[in-house]
Amino acid sequence: MQQQPGQTGEKGIMKEPPPVISTKDQLYLTDMLNWNLTAAKKANFYAAQCTDNDIKQACERVAQMHERHFQTFLSHLQQQH
Repeated sequence: MQQQPGQTGEKGIMKEPPPVISTKDQLYLTDMLNWNLTAAKKANFYAAQCTDNDIKQACERVAQMHERHFQTFLSHLQQQH
C-alpha cells in the first residue's frame, strides 16, 4: 500500500509535510512578507538621506535584496493557488 503525502512511516516519522498551510504557517508567511517589505522601504529611505555614496549604494543593495526576497516569497505563494 502506497502512502499519501504527509502520512507517517512505520516509526511515526512524517516523510513529507501535509499539503496544507495552517493558520500559523499563513501568519508566519505574512510576517515574512511584511518584514522584507518594511526592510526594503527603510533601506530606500536611508539611501535617499545619505550623502556618502558608498553608504548610499550599500543601502540601495540592501533594499534590492529585500525586494527580491519579497518577490520570491510572493511568487512561491502565488504558485500554490
